[in-house]
Amino acid sequence: MLTLVSFIVAILILVSLHELGHLLVARWCGIKVLRFSVGFGKPFFTKRWRNIEWCFAPIPLGGYVKMVDTREGNVAEADLPYAFDKQHPAKKIAVVAAGPLTNLALAVLLYGLSFSFGISDLKPFVGTVEPYSIAAKAGFAAGDKITAVNGVPVANWGDAQTGIILDLEAGKVDVAVTTEQGQNVVRTINAAGTQEAADVAKRGGYIGLMPYRLTKTVGVVVPGSAAEKAGLKAGDTLLAAEGKALDSWQEWVDLVRRSAGQKLQLTYLRDGKTLETFIRPDSEMQGGVLSGRVGLGAATDKVWDKAVRFRYYPSVAEAFGMAWRKTTDYVTLTLKFFGRLLGGQASLQHVSGPLTIADVAGKSASMGWQPYVEFLALVSVSLGVMNLLPVPVLDGGHLVFYSIEWLRGKPLSESIQTAGLRVGLALMMMLMILAFFNDITRLFG
Repeated sequence: MLTLVSFIVAILILVSLHELGHLLVARWCGIKVLRFSVGFGKPFFTKRWRNIEWCFAPIPLGGYVKMVDTREGNVAEADLPYAFDKQHPAKKIAVVAAGPLTNLALAVLLYGLSFSFGISDLKPFVGTVEPYSIAAKAGFAAGDKITAVNGVPVANWGDAQTGIILDLEAGKVDVAVTTEQGQNVVRTINAAGTQEAADVAKRGGYIGLMPYRLTKTVGVVVPGSAAEKAGLKAGDTLLAAEGKALDSWQEWVDLVRRSAGQKLQLTYLRDGKTLETFIRPDSEMQGGVLSGRVGLGAATDKVWDKAVRFRYYPSVAEAFGMAWRKTTDYVTLTLKFFGRLLGGQASLQHVSGPLTIADVAGKSASMGWQPYVEFLALVSVSLGVMNLLPVPVLDGGHLVFYSIEWLRGKPLSESIQTAGLRVGLALMMMLMILAFFNDITRLFG
């Protein structure tokens, strides 16, 4: 329910304000607006106000503003001066650009609002390295402080993770770190073109690095899991398995993975008492290999968490300055990603759709209002940049048409525009199918 509500609120805010940008500039330019719709399809709610139909439709993948336009049917003679297609190209450009620019302005506003109440973040320290992962092969070790990715300095864990993921499939990634012993070294990840690099997108960008340290204490027991059936509870500390002492949580995970369907003897500590139980890992396929799973999650090291987390309270001016930089950084990052996607240097599996957005919306909302607001800001940036791409059907494609019209003094022929729109529609349909496929694979595969 939280996921559903969070997703609906996100769509209402982001789509409504995008379309409102179009509407307001259209009205300022003297263009007659007939309908404002959030969602596509037959409206299930319509209200007429100020000579405009305000609608909600059932398909929550966007919205539209319908204006008087002679290309879409007969227009009363009195309305001809207010028709969109009869306006100067500069006015058309202003109306079309208003939607994406509203999204980018909204991102600055949302980031600024969140930052004004304090910024919580993680320092770029490596807490845990998963054995046999891409990160482990590159030589990362617990305690490494990441200082730069391919020569670009990083200030927090998010910057480090984003830099590594974006560069991973493009080529070699050089990560400068300061080790726990104070040595400055470079960890090189060279996984370009490998299946490991392609699989990173399926795992939400996970390469085997975690900012937190895991303890041998149980933090989460999944309801109905093998662990719950064995009587384990949050707070239990794992001591030994099959008579052998466990030195780390990862050692337990490795044992479980290779013991699918096998009964394991487990010794653990609860309230100062040493207890024993038997647990049989469930079997599941992971990457084509049969793997065991018991439904346990480790508790993190609270001392380490406190050391790597920081909270900063900027002034309002500082907060909005940081919001502007954050937005421009994400705009650059998004354009860089699309460029690499077109150049075949980034996996198509990184493309996400509404199911992933809904999932992340619910998770961020469960963490508090600030993570949710910053999630809205990030999606608003993506929506704004994507709509500015020069693809017919999108706002950016129309900007190209109207810019050409302005330069040549007359519109492109109707046949050329129609052909462009068909190509753009086909591209967007393929992208939508890909996004849904990736969503289903990522969430349910």
